[in-house]
Amino acid sequence: MSDTINFIIDGVEIQGREGQTILEAAEAAGIYIPRLCHLKGLTPHGSCRVCTVLVNGRPQASCTQPVAEGIVVESESERVQQIRRDIIDMLFVEGNHFCMFCEKSGNCELQAMAYRFGIPTPKFPYQFPKRGVDASHPDIFVDHNRCILCGRCVRASRDLDGKHVFDFVDRGPHKRVAVNAEARLADTNLDASDKATEVCPVGAILRKRVGYAVPVGKRLYDEKPIGSDIEAAKTK
Repeated sequence: MSDTINFIIDGVEIQGREGQTILEAAEAAGIYIPRLCHLKGLTPHGSCRVCTVLVNGRPQASCTQPVAEGIVVESESERVQQIRRDIIDMLFVEGNHFCMFCEKSGNCELQAMAYRFGIPTPKFPYQFPKRGVDASHPDIFVDHNRCILCGRCVRASRDLDGKHVFDFVDRGPHKRVAVNAEARLADTNLDASDKATEVCPVGAILRKRVGYAVPVGKRLYDEKPIGSDIEAAKTK
């Protein structure tokens, strides 16, 4: 018995496998669905909702929604695109993102997503939250101003490093990422070689002494939009 599952994305019939999510099946077919919290190798989390699609007319997070026979998925409709633009806007205004002097500029997935969607500036009012910076660790610093609560560092520390250095605390507008020490990052067992230090999509967790090593114009998203690698695979 075949485990192939046939379904439609934006009018195109594609095939998935039992156990695949919509995002995974789409990517295998060369269709890019924007995402920020999702990363290969980490348990799907569904927190950012940038990967929202309409499944038979209903909004779903494609990184957690499994494929099913005969479903009709909208990923490029104007309604879906507006949902994603609004989410990206909110991620910008809920933090303090100063792209012009951020070390992650050009490699930042949030910044690249805004460029992809043609967002010159958010339409919602900035909240300017008061958040701290922890530079106590000899090799890593954490800037909570840039954190988008994607949970990549939490999952990587837990599932890949086996350390639980990072975790979420509080709820609602007070939710934040904390460390497994009373106060400082320096008091944790975080190492510079840990996967948790590599997975942040923005500039919230960065290694020291490597900032600006790659010049402007040669950074990851300086020449090609985010997702271009997946879309290019479709034409091969």
